[in-house]
Amino acid sequence: MGAGGGICPLSYGTETINVAMLKQNESKTAVTYLTDIQCSGCGKTYSANEIHTFCPDCQSPLLVNYDLNAARKHVDRDEISRRLKGMWRWHEFLPVRETKNMVTLGEGDAAILHLPQLGGALGLNNLFVKDESSNPTGSFKARGLSSAVSKAKELGIKKIIIPTAGNAGGAMAAYAARANMEALIYMPKDTPNANIEESRIVGAKVILVDGLISDAAGMAGVKALEEGWFDLSTFKEPYRMEGKKIMGYELAESFNWTLPDVIIYPTGGGTGLVGMWKAFEELESLGWLENTKRPRMVSVQAEGCAPVVRAFEKHATFCDFWINAQTLASGLRVPKSFADNLILENIYESKGTAIAVSDAEITESQKELARAEGIFAAPEGAATLAAIKKLIAQKWIHPDESVVMFNTGSGLKYLDQK
Repeated sequence: MGAGGGICPLSYGTETINVAMLKQNESKTAVTYLTDIQCSGCGKTYSANEIHTFCPDCQSPLLVNYDLNAARKHVDRDEISRRLKGMWRWHEFLPVRETKNMVTLGEGDAAILHLPQLGGALGLNNLFVKDESSNPTGSFKARGLSSAVSKAKELGIKKIIIPTAGNAGGAMAAYAARANMEALIYMPKDTPNANIEESRIVGAKVILVDGLISDAAGMAGVKALEEGWFDLSTFKEPYRMEGKKIMGYELAESFNWTLPDVIIYPTGGGTGLVGMWKAFEELESLGWLENTKRPRMVSVQAEGCAPVVRAFEKHATFCDFWINAQTLASGLRVPKSFADNLILENIYESKGTAIAVSDAEITESQKELARAEGIFAAPEGAATLAAIKKLIAQKWIHPDESVVMFNTGSGLKYLDQK
């Protein structure tokens, strides 16, 4: 394993970031190679200097483009590894043009840990976890919200709104406070109390909703239109995915510029899965990978809410809305992702799969991971271990393959879950 892992607490002051990046600019390296944004459906392009949500013509998510040919000439892969740790050391491939607009709380570079005891028990020689619980506000949502709030700041947006199953709301609230923006959050009433209180304590207004995240999304969408709030819903703006994408860059760096054989990813909105696949495409275009073999992507969902799994089993290109979604893993209780076609497309392209696990299996796997390796994972992260057991039984994963499971957040945030 190469670079990766720990966070340097001195890396995240605004002045520190600015000084480092100004030095890079003096050596002709751009702050960002951002060019434009493009519809993932019809291919229409839009200016990255204007406020956009999703494609008005075909209602598809917008994706961010970079001038990777220029970046390949001017950006030194190994120099990035020597920079101060954190997500924004990859600033050339993030969407913010001026360092003063980068809103950071120290996100990124979460540890990739080898799991020898658990791997030994499962017969896997190369089992790893990317433990995102060390991010600000305790989950990987910090990455996407840092990127999205930063770009919103750069575009002059003052009021942001989000529907959330929990962790995204807490992250959005924290970054909004850091950026001096107003924040409004719609959450289901049964969201873990930790998510509600962490949002309120940093100044966000929280509205609790009878229903699921889909109901919260409907209410937030109406409020945004009526009062001019900018909606940061998953895939309904282009920039959250760019922050999540950096997990893919970190994986490549940590595996010495190769990629693992299998990635096991808990899938609600699917931002990280689609984002990492985009990262792998960018890394190939940059010529930074030692080989071009990509991981098989595994989408993990709960049996009580598995729209991606059902669509995958039918070889469909879109998901049907999941009726009466229920699971203790609140981040997986997403009846339909706005980017369902992109999730499925990436799974098919990677020769991956989609698998559902029960709440009982999630709970047992959460205990097993904690006792074997000392990691108290969120239920969504524990779901990936439950999925690995099933995939081993199916002989879909082989003993010598390198397998990375994603723990997306801290189990501590679910202790008082209703």
